[in-house]
Amino acid sequence: MLRRAVGHPQGLLVRSFTGREASQQGHGKDETHGREYRVRARPCNALTPAALGAFGQAMESFGGSYSALVAGASGGIGAALVEALAADPRCRQVLAGARAGQGPHGAKIRPLVLDITDPESLAAAAAETEPDLRLVLCAAGYLHGAAGGPEKSWRQIEPQAMAHAFAINATGPALLARHLLGRLPRGERAIFAALSARVGSISDNRSGGWYGYRASKAALNQILKCLAIEAARSMRHLVVAGLQPGTVRTGLSAPFRSRVAPDDLLSPEASAAHLLGVLDRLVPAQSGRIFDWRGEEVPP
Repeated sequence: MLRRAVGHPQGLLVRSFTGREASQQGHGKDETHGREYRVRARPCNALTPAALGAFGQAMESFGGSYSALVAGASGGIGAALVEALAADPRCRQVLAGARAGQGPHGAKIRPLVLDITDPESLAAAAAETEPDLRLVLCAAGYLHGAAGGPEKSWRQIEPQAMAHAFAINATGPALLARHLLGRLPRGERAIFAALSARVGSISDNRSGGWYGYRASKAALNQILKCLAIEAARSMRHLVVAGLQPGTVRTGLSAPFRSRVAPDDLLSPEASAAHLLGVLDRLVPAQSGRIFDWRGEEVPP
């Protein structure tokens, strides 16, 4: 049995490769090496700098060399995800998609012009992928901007603003899946994930408001669930997941952070490290669900 301990956002992550063992979190099979894997985490309270550095090797569950595509790579979290993946020695290439083709640069980073609301742009981006694609991440999102901000009352609902939120937060990731899911392998582990939000949870809604953002993220969660159900019929090793990144120091959250304690704010780099760690330990049995940056499931 091969055991390896690495830094993990919830403590020490122990990865064991055996023939039959089960797991507290789940289990799967590493098709590349023909071994089952299991993941166990011991909780702790913080991600230490040493543990953060270990996330250059976060995506160990792929078993070998892989490439990744990140949509929304010009945003704070998207850029941090690109850089974290590029730091993974196993990652051969990161396709960094953004509407203007702007984002992080590096030897393993390949910028792409990618607009998740434009099917032609998505088709062109899909054509740039290669057979070792294992991870597709949608980090694009809209909360406030030229189309308006979150509504405090039903009296502020505007059709154009709501349509814009749905186009980016729900329809865009659905179109990304339409063009990219077929580029992922059928017989090997692969992941399709999108940034969601806790406010997209219907059962957890206790304050109301934010109609367009809440509804579009709830729609995204339903889309991810549908994708997981359909894809499981032919892609048994695929994980589809929504990710709640926490309250992160980015432009998207800037107008809404005044009531958040400084210690509860995450840097984009820390959030990205946590999210990749969560994805790395998810198994197909958990596909279609939403998880926060701690690895805890967000209720629908």
